[in-house]
Amino acid sequence: MTDSGRMTLDLGPQAQIIARLARGVSDEQFSEPTPCPEYAVRNLLGHLLGLTLAFRDAGRKDLGPTTDTSPTTVLPDIEPGWREALPEVLDELVEAWRDPAAWTGETRAGGVDLPGAVAGAVAVDELVVHGWDLARATGQAYEPDPAALDFTHGFLAAAVDDPSRGDIFGPVVPVPDDAPLLDRVIGLSGRDPGWKP
Repeated sequence: MTDSGRMTLDLGPQAQIIARLARGVSDEQFSEPTPCPEYAVRNLLGHLLGLTLAFRDAGRKDLGPTTDTSPTTVLPDIEPGWREALPEVLDELVEAWRDPAAWTGETRAGGVDLPGAVAGAVAVDELVVHGWDLARATGQAYEPDPAALDFTHGFLAAAVDDPSRGDIFGPVVPVPDDAPLLDRVIGLSGRDPGWKP
């Protein structure tokens, strides 16, 4: 929490999990399917790198090409050097959002103006949900940071009845109330927790 009572979260633990998952991806898995129907593993990794850059700059309030471009403009992909670039940019993302000022005022991501606190929540959600996507697609174990998982559940649950959620998430996939929290979060994000390649 910040001094003003505004909700914040340290993205560091979840970012480390993403970096570990990315290290576990073999070149042979790049063309494998993911829970995101339009993405193969290479596209998901490209999306993770792009969103990390965008939300790093959104946290810094450094608005420009990275924050102004919709993620649906082009199919993301990886380029040579992505294995070195992703952990570096994840570290920069974490540092940007450790500044309480990142969570205040207005910023932009994906070409959309939004409050800093909302941008921070979306960044956490992206890391948690796409971490699951990457783990599922590549057969890796996945235990998200508990604080990030709780944060994401609150964010997604609050958006269930938002009429604009269809622009961001797929329809909610029903999951039993007593299911593990990660399964409930994945269902709220519009994914089937039972998805397998």
